[in-house]
Amino acid sequence: MTKGNTLTIGIDLGDEYSEVCVLDLEGEVSEEGRVKTSEAAFHRRFARLEPCRTVLEVGTHSPWVSRLLQSLGHECLVANPSALHKKGRKKSDKVDAEKLARWGRSDPEMLAPIQHAGAEIQADMAIVHSRRSLVEARTKLINRARGLVKSYGGRLPKCDADYFAGKVRPYVPSELEPAVEPLLQSIALLTEQVKTLEEQIEALATDKHGHATAPMRQVKGVGPITSLTYALTIRDPERFSRSRQVGPYLGLTRRQDQSGDSDREHSISKAGNVYLRRLLVQSAHHILERGPDTDLKRWGLGKAAGGQRAKRRAVVAVARKLAVLLHHLWLTGEVYEPLRQREVKASSPTPGAA
Repeated sequence: MTKGNTLTIGIDLGDEYSEVCVLDLEGEVSEEGRVKTSEAAFHRRFARLEPCRTVLEVGTHSPWVSRLLQSLGHECLVANPSALHKKGRKKSDKVDAEKLARWGRSDPEMLAPIQHAGAEIQADMAIVHSRRSLVEARTKLINRARGLVKSYGGRLPKCDADYFAGKVRPYVPSELEPAVEPLLQSIALLTEQVKTLEEQIEALATDKHGHATAPMRQVKGVGPITSLTYALTIRDPERFSRSRQVGPYLGLTRRQDQSGDSDREHSISKAGNVYLRRLLVQSAHHILERGPDTDLKRWGLGKAAGGQRAKRRAVVAVARKLAVLLHHLWLTGEVYEPLRQREVKASSPTPGAA
């Protein structure tokens, strides 16, 4: 579909209703209105139109809306919100719909369009995120229980979250049992639910997506959750021409601020999938603190020398290298050699040897 030879429709998605702005072939607003944010309403509204370019912003409803519009034969651009919004602008759904339509008609690249995952990938990722939500809820309840006991002069013992509810119950002061016991029961229930989801994640990572996760899980510190989240987020390793491109995609490289003679670097951009970036950082901590001897660990420990600030930077640097390594292993299917650099050095001839 070429630019300018069809209608362009901007859609500002809302939870109940969505604003619609239609631009004609001359770029003039030919129609404005709203449509109920439901599959049936969108199907009625857009099924009767000839194929056209639709533009919407990424959000809660954008995955299913984009799939529906594409199934009806329309081109659908999903705009990255970071490319659209500026601080201090006035917020208006009607204005947003027209802006999306005009940018989609004049220069779609300004939208930094993204590609949503398919329905099957979205469903698999939902299991990962449900586990994450349950773990976060359990952590809040554990912290609340510890806080209640601590404020009463006691202290609950340290233990793994999976065993918290059973292990700490004897240490709860009798006066606080009515307040703490409901928390412990909820924590125990959440733990059972977390384990159930972890079994499902293991099955997805081993059976359904094993072709992608198996090469990654060769790296100690990368388990089923991290490898599956990585595979579902990247989806196709060949979308990147070089493995090094994965670091910026996941927000693990520094932001750059260049203007004139000034070329400053800031903290990492934190673009892309927040949860995957967190998992990679957790894996980096494991590699540096508890992992076996590897080239990646040696490199990271060298970066960590110099205090806490250097250690924090080293963790991010290891996470970035790990993201690149996982992509390379997935793409090539190579056998991971944890101490490849040492083997290369050992096989190199000694300088000056005959």
